[in-house]
Amino acid sequence: MDDPKQVVRRGYDVLSTRYDEATDSDSKYQGWIEELLSRLDAGSKVLDIGCGSGVPVARELTAAGHHFTGVDISEVQIRRARELVPQGTFINADATSLDFAAASYDAVVSLYALIHMPLDEQQQLLAKIAGWLRPGGWFLCTTGTTAWTGTDENWLDGGAPMWWSHTDAATYRAWLSSVGLTVRSGAFVPEGSGGHTLFWCRR
Repeated sequence: MDDPKQVVRRGYDVLSTRYDEATDSDSKYQGWIEELLSRLDAGSKVLDIGCGSGVPVARELTAAGHHFTGVDISEVQIRRARELVPQGTFINADATSLDFAAASYDAVVSLYALIHMPLDEQQQLLAKIAGWLRPGGWFLCTTGTTAWTGTDENWLDGGAPMWWSHTDAATYRAWLSSVGLTVRSGAFVPEGSGGHTLFWCRR
């Protein structure tokens, strides 16, 4: 098959707007964003890995006065994010290839993005994230709940394929702990016939 990362990139390039409409992220993410905002000091630096179109995470965090950097592999997602949230900084790149200074972020967010990366690269990225966080910083992420790797050839009925790879929640919990993050909570997020796991971690 094609490089899985390029399948992901092309899928989000084609279905950027459709994804926003289908996932209703404005309401779905609201409680998570409110909880993150309550944990941040004024003017915090936040990194979002897999930032998508910037709505709602980048929009809400910049509106609250935080310094926001978003990364996404999709050029279309980044273009839309720059238009929708001009106050943010957005980088079109494969997040696994990036390096930031140690202890440079007060929080890192990654919602529905890790699961689009090869498993070995997910582990490597988690180690990087731990290093990018300042002591006491927060990491909010969604992961798989059960192990699965596969492709949907007609994702969201939009005419483009999408690829995922994730392990189970217990393994993610172990990975997070192994890189020096303290898992404060892990909760199942039901979605359709399955779901994901939401983790709150602290450096």
